[in-house]
Amino acid sequence: MQRDYSLDKVRNFGIIAHIDAGKTTVSERILFYTGMTHKIGEVHEGETVTDWMEQERERGITITAAAITCFWNPTYAPKGSKPEYRFNIIDTPGHIDFTAEVKRSLRVLDGAVVVFDGVAGVEPQSETNWRYADDGNVSRICFINKLDRTGASFERSFTSILDRLTKNAVRLQIPIGLEEKFEGVIDLMRMKAFYFEGNMGMTIREAEIPAEFLEEAKKYRHELIEKIVEQDDTLMASYLEGKEPSLEVLKSTLRKATLAVKIIPVLTGSALKNKGVQLVLDAVVDYLPSPLDMPPVRGLDPTTNEEIFRKASDTEPFAALAFKLQNDPFVGQLTFFRVYSGTIEAGTYIYNSTTGDKERLGRIVRLQADKREEVKKVFAGEIAAAVGLRSAKTSHTLCDENNPIILDPIKFVDPVVSLRIEPKTKADQEKMGMALKKLSDEDPTFVISSNIDTGESIISGMGELHLEIMVERLKREFGVEVNVGKPQVAYRETILGTAEAEQKYIKQTGGKGQYGHVKITLRPMEKLVEGKKIAKNVKRYEDFEFIDSIKGGVIPQEFIPAVEKGVHEAMDRGIVAGYKMVNVSCELTYGSYHDVDSSEIAYKIAGSQAFQDAAKRARPVILEPIMKVEAIMPEQFMGDITGSLSGKRGQIEGMDERGMLRVIHAKVPLSEMFGYTTDIRSMTQGRGSVMMEFDHYEVVPPNVEKSIVESRK
Repeated sequence: MQRDYSLDKVRNFGIIAHIDAGKTTVSERILFYTGMTHKIGEVHEGETVTDWMEQERERGITITAAAITCFWNPTYAPKGSKPEYRFNIIDTPGHIDFTAEVKRSLRVLDGAVVVFDGVAGVEPQSETNWRYADDGNVSRICFINKLDRTGASFERSFTSILDRLTKNAVRLQIPIGLEEKFEGVIDLMRMKAFYFEGNMGMTIREAEIPAEFLEEAKKYRHELIEKIVEQDDTLMASYLEGKEPSLEVLKSTLRKATLAVKIIPVLTGSALKNKGVQLVLDAVVDYLPSPLDMPPVRGLDPTTNEEIFRKASDTEPFAALAFKLQNDPFVGQLTFFRVYSGTIEAGTYIYNSTTGDKERLGRIVRLQADKREEVKKVFAGEIAAAVGLRSAKTSHTLCDENNPIILDPIKFVDPVVSLRIEPKTKADQEKMGMALKKLSDEDPTFVISSNIDTGESIISGMGELHLEIMVERLKREFGVEVNVGKPQVAYRETILGTAEAEQKYIKQTGGKGQYGHVKITLRPMEKLVEGKKIAKNVKRYEDFEFIDSIKGGVIPQEFIPAVEKGVHEAMDRGIVAGYKMVNVSCELTYGSYHDVDSSEIAYKIAGSQAFQDAAKRARPVILEPIMKVEAIMPEQFMGDITGSLSGKRGQIEGMDERGMLRVIHAKVPLSEMFGYTTDIRSMTQGRGSVMMEFDHYEVVPPNVEKSIVESRK
């Protein structure tokens, strides 16, 4: 079986944006214009393809990333020819509570279309998504949407991209009119005006640029060409001599610069009014990477731990990354995976190098949101889903057993909000555990734990909405009725000072005893300087570092991992109020052993006790999550909102205008913000709103620490 589309004709990209920027509306237009649907579904009518979950349609927001496969022929290709390009698209959520969906999607995609609201410009989640794309060095094009709305401004939105995201943005298009006068777009490369007419804007009419926009178009075209020729010394020299490069040379140079994230092309339009989306798809073809444009994927050999690389080629050994799990009511568990190299066929065996498990790959499906198309074979550079894999979880590597590789895993942020949860009946109790496990397998930021003291089940997530939707899913998808407690903040603990502790664990009960003796030093964990290598005797994790400084074998090497394990486990219950400890560096400096009585368990207990002793004297403190808050309201309510945020221990960081509205930017502790959405509505007669996202952890003031400790007693 041969591939339908060569690798250079494949584009894997995501559509990312802040909530309400029109991302799902853009996806619906893409499905319509590529012929995958014959009717456009609207978010406000609850009929969209990519928002297929009941909760998504009820709330009008995207909760889970939806995968779409579709096909496109550029508008400049000969009419009636077969679609040349295959698009594998992921429509991601815009709400901060579901940010993990964006992070994991960007990990496996090659490019992104970043959508902005033409009134609001850059918003908080736009910045977070942009940071994720930067982390993965993902090529991007921007689409400033909703230019038909009252208060829309292409220039203001474009300036917000330059000021808050990147200086590399450049206009590829400018609009013809704004708000109710928005008619079409001007392509600055071709210096033509484009109008979108007929049924749903299907007919694209090319025309000369209207006279009133000509000077503006010439000015911005000059800026565009200057930015492009700066990327190539030969072109620059030729341009300075007065020779303008051809359209083909300009496009190929812009493509190289976009792939290298040195230029970010900016397009514009209105998805709801069916203007501009086809030209975005042309830009995806022209400027976003194919799998062949991507560097070979990096991984580790599981036996030697050496770096190995796989090129995007069908002839290389098979390597894929599982990036998402989804429970399908009809076929069971779906494991979404991106194939980086090689091919895989349904009915063959697949090796999970992360777990060492091998299992049969029964069926492979390609997804169009909630619809499935069964395929026999998947090739390099493609995205598909396996049906019924039992051992695969998010971030696991699937590969050829004879050529094993472990690809870099996806890193997720820790949850910041917790809820106590209990089943309503005995029947619910039996089902709840299994249902919670399935949901946490799907979403790595949804964590289940239990309170050791009370035996209660605790669910943790990224925000109130995140947990609310998970509780709803328990009821709707699994038929589990539960009672929930009030939201709790996920506090952390750390140390600010340095302390030593020595501990001997000795137990004699007749016969063989127990003997473990360790001496450790605790200090705050320093941030790793970029480029600095970690020493061989240092084991470094996300929030913990273990340094083995034992000299001369005073503790046998086989017992040292047990000391590390004892320390690490002791960190799960902090010293001040029992919260998990983070950012701790532990150095094992000395100890001793007994030829007969020494054992792993003895060293583990000694390490745990030494940690608790040292941590009490190393200035332990409680950390609380601080949220980046953006409050939006009419001007007359600014004083009230500023006062209320300040009263919540908030730091006001700035204010700006957004059309007729005013925006306050602040950093506020999460513990003060529960229920604030309702508060701000009542303070502004229903005209205000607030958006929050996690920013960082900070030491709590002494009076707050005292009340936290008392509440834990």
